Amino acid sequence: MRQSLARRSAITTVALALATAPAAVAQAKPNTNKAVRVTVTVQGPDGLLFKGKVNTKGHDVTTATGGTHKCDGTNGGANPSKVPTPTAALDDAAHKKGFTWDGTWYASFDDFSIDTIKNVSGGGAAYWSIAVNGTPTPVGGCQFKISAGDQVNFTWTAF
Repeated sequence: MRQSLARRSAITTVALALATAPAAVAQAKPNTNKAVRVTVTVQGPDGLLFKGKVNTKGHDVTTATGGTHKCDGTNGGANPSKVPTPTAALDDAAHKKGFTWDGTWYASFDDFSIDTIKNVSGGGAAYWSIAVNGTPTPVGGCQFKISAGDQVNFTWTAF
């Protein structure tokens, strides 16, 4: 009987541990800011300026005009945790492939406006539009979540 009682106690302990395990796992925050491989394309007014595959994840971005700010998908409360973003992908492409870009930081939008890529400026008559998989992003480039295999396009667009 004593052995039976000890066995029941052990089984109950294991059962309780298993029953509470999913709750502990559910409370842990998943790492959603894993690097993804995407294709970045930059289309200027006179043709293709850049096309290549890059590994990227959300990170702080520094521009000459805008300074250093987060660009990890949490901007403006767009995502609850850090994720890869189009502007972070552009930044990684520029650093890894040796070209420049610049953008103005707008605190009211918690995001950058892309002003110049590879010395091509948007200016008063044009802007750099951002599209992912052929669809313009409904939010800024530091707010939109991108995934592995996405096509991230920056296109010089006349008004």
